Amino acid sequence: MLDKILLAVQIFLALVGAYQLLLTFFGWYRPKTKKLHAPQKSFAVLIAAHNEEQVVGALIENLKELDYPKELYDIFVICDNCTDGTADIARNLGVYAMERHNPNLRGKGYAIEWMLKELWKRERQYDGIVMFDADNLVSPDYLTHMNNDLCNGSRVIQAYLDTKNPNDSWITGSFAISFFYANRFVQTPRSNLGLANYLGGTGMCFDSALLKQVGWNATSLVEDLEFSMMCVQMGIKPTYNYDTRVYDEKPLTFKASAKQRLRWMQGHFEVAKRFFFPLLWQGIKQASWVKIDAAIYSANVYNYFFGAILSVLLWIRSMTGPADHSALVHINPVVINSLSVAIYVLLPLSMLVEQANKKTYKYLLLYPIFMLSWWPITFYAFFTQNNKQWSHTEHTRVIRLDEMKSKQVS
Repeated sequence: MLDKILLAVQIFLALVGAYQLLLTFFGWYRPKTKKLHAPQKSFAVLIAAHNEEQVVGALIENLKELDYPKELYDIFVICDNCTDGTADIARNLGVYAMERHNPNLRGKGYAIEWMLKELWKRERQYDGIVMFDADNLVSPDYLTHMNNDLCNGSRVIQAYLDTKNPNDSWITGSFAISFFYANRFVQTPRSNLGLANYLGGTGMCFDSALLKQVGWNATSLVEDLEFSMMCVQMGIKPTYNYDTRVYDEKPLTFKASAKQRLRWMQGHFEVAKRFFFPLLWQGIKQASWVKIDAAIYSANVYNYFFGAILSVLLWIRSMTGPADHSALVHINPVVINSLSVAIYVLLPLSMLVEQANKKTYKYLLLYPIFMLSWWPITFYAFFTQNNKQWSHTEHTRVIRLDEMKSKQVS
């Protein structure tokens, strides 16, 4: 009976992996060129910040120099339970410092929810709402592309996410590799196939009318994924803009990254529990592959969880007894090994297509360790998923857009 259960789980996970691999074939070509529009949409640019005096100034300076009419956008820094000089820096740089103090409801989701309510009270209203993290940097043409997408009918948009500090350590390099893969073989295929894309927590743009209509209400530890699923459930497809980039800073050390990834996995379990079965059922009833695909995507955290348990069990059985004939790799080694190799080969291919810095390729050697480290993190997250505590990523230095660009060129 145990052999049959193990084999059934392996087949299921292999099918999910095969589906993900199938999608990648639709990521080899870029999304279609979009119709261009003159600047006409107005934007409220929101920066979520908790004790970010080290980095917020560089982002504000970056945003003030965007290639978009200055009268069509305002910058708001959400100073969420800050105890440092974040608000003073924002005011000194001539943008709005919106100070929030609520120690009981902490986290980015709650801060955004509060900020939107404050925004709706203001005399000036905006066509679009844009959200960044305080440690980001942004391509100068970002708002130009968001203007085009809103004019073309998109209501929720995710920009291309890149890494601000890919060569600081093997951890930041591993995150950079993950971003290259996700942009090319997760987001781009879904954009090309007309499926729903997924928000990445920053570089997000929303139609104001939509947010006024449905509210934010995404207050989990992964508010981006939560809002993505809410949109798909309502029949709204988030779209992807491949042509403009947002650069996110990644933690330097394994300890800091593990803490961050643990928070993500805890939030992913909550989102999967809430949305997997409703989206799957809606997708089947409505014959909507968009919703079925979203349901599969929401359950990725369980793929990691059961994959980790399964791998450990099979490893123990292979070490303590004769050849394990319940292992799918022994039943059909060609198919399973080909699937595994193909997925890994796609990593350097995505880097090649996305023109990654040559220095980043060396981190492919340690990338398997980075991926394996998701297993214990996911396992621990499963048993601590009720923890709602937001963890703050510390920053060690300031990186500005011109400095980052010069390093990329060199």
